Amino acid sequence: MRPILSLLPIFALLAGCGREAAPPPADIRPVRAEQVTSTSANSLDRYAGEVRARYETALAFRVAGRISARQVDVGSQVKAGQVIATLDPQDYALAVRAAQAQLTAAKAEAQLAQQDLERFASLRAQNFISQAELDRRRTTAEAAQARVRQLGAEVARQGNQQAYTRLTAPHAGVMTAIAFEAGQVVAAGQPVGQLARTGELEVRIDVPENALDALRAAPTLTVRLWSQPDKPYSGRVRELSPMADAASRTYSARVSLLQPDAAVKLGMTATVETRQDAPLSLSVTQTALFKVNGRPQVWVVDRKTQKVAARSVQLGALSGGRAAIESGLSAGEWVVTAGVHKLAPGQQVRLTQP
Repeated sequence: MRPILSLLPIFALLAGCGREAAPPPADIRPVRAEQVTSTSANSLDRYAGEVRARYETALAFRVAGRISARQVDVGSQVKAGQVIATLDPQDYALAVRAAQAQLTAAKAEAQLAQQDLERFASLRAQNFISQAELDRRRTTAEAAQARVRQLGAEVARQGNQQAYTRLTAPHAGVMTAIAFEAGQVVAAGQPVGQLARTGELEVRIDVPENALDALRAAPTLTVRLWSQPDKPYSGRVRELSPMADAASRTYSARVSLLQPDAAVKLGMTATVETRQDAPLSLSVTQTALFKVNGRPQVWVVDRKTQKVAARSVQLGALSGGRAAIESGLSAGEWVVTAGVHKLAPGQQVRLTQP
């Protein structure tokens, strides 16, 4: 019995040597992939802006003084020539009366000089005075007349100064800003309000320098109000600043609204959209790209064998997380989009849902 038991390990070893070793399991990598299709690389840029009037006038008094009354508020509709505010006219009324008094005195002196000239002309005719004396009297009379004309112009100027104490609207419009109150002292030319002319409306936007060409070339512009984003308005670029703002380094642009309706109000926030249509082209997500020796490549999946092969591609423009493919791929092929750095040529893969 003992000899038989001692031979059992030997029999087991011999039986194991007669069997073949099991092959290792295949290395199948799960990856994500997408099918290459032809798409249109349309670009859509958006710029936030503010609805403003095309013509905006800063209002200011032409003379200095203390404001005695304010006739309008922000948002008031005004007509051309309507009084917006008035200054205390007392000092200017006194100046007008003083100029008128000087004009009256000058007229009296001019009349007296003219009468003297007529008398001396009669005496000269009788040869009682010299010609030089008559010429002196004529010069005095002409100087008196010139003085009258000078003071007449001064009276008119002082009258204008008094009229300037009334600030009136140069045209019909809406008051968009007021920076004064009754009792405030203002200087000549100091802006005290802003008047937006009724009529043409536009949107002011700021454009970065790398988007100027696209804005100029955009065939259509779409304007949307933040209050009504589902209602588009057509627009066109009316004005583009030739110089960038020193602080923001952007270019100011004005987009005219072609057919605004009553829903468009001054001061509303709006978005200007520029769309550029491009021809159909192939593109892949940028996560599908990797580089070998500095050249961009992708893993192409053979749908029959489920194996991958590296292929060099020539890239076009990069936009929105996708890369345009100019050459190297065909529509309908599948490329790996996730896990590209864990693959090797000929690697068998298993496509997973994203």
